[in-house]
Amino acid sequence: MASAVKNQKFAVLFTWFDQDQDGQLSEDDMRTTAKVFAQVARDEDHSNIGAIHSAFEQWWQLLLQHADTDGDGQISRTEFITTMEASVTSPEHFESAVMAIADAVMNAADTDTDGVLSRDEYIRMYETLGVAPEHSGPAFTRLDLDGNGVISHDEFRAAIVDFYLSNNPDAPGNYLLGPIGHPA
Repeated sequence: MASAVKNQKFAVLFTWFDQDQDGQLSEDDMRTTAKVFAQVARDEDHSNIGAIHSAFEQWWQLLLQHADTDGDGQISRTEFITTMEASVTSPEHFESAVMAIADAVMNAADTDTDGVLSRDEYIRMYETLGVAPEHSGPAFTRLDLDGNGVISHDEFRAAIVDFYLSNNPDAPGNYLLGPIGHPA
């Protein structure tokens, strides 16, 4: 069973993905979310755009397979939170669903292709994803673990792992979408 910290994070994530705000996740919600994430990439960045859409489709299929207990093609908040812990974040699915999105989004947001995210690139990326700069600015500082003024690929991946897998309420990755309890 997920910890209270993970439940909070997964509830924020559910709200973020529930694009039509009807309290249920549908295939349309996940496709729309993928389109929002793909906006981080330049129009000609077909590789990262394709990777984002593919990973969200994988995630949706996992939700259908493991969470849609009544077969209605929709995932409730409770089903989502339960399935995030049991299936989506399990080792056999985490890389292909969650980390594939993280890698593609970071690659797309690295507009100067130097292999790291500057503060401006990071804030612009999360602003595109609907996270206010007053949340993404402080998050950048928390995620820059070595304090060198940029977020490396390893630091970004560590933040994603923190967000999805850590039970520690003070883990730096918990601030990716703003403070826990404050949806993006």
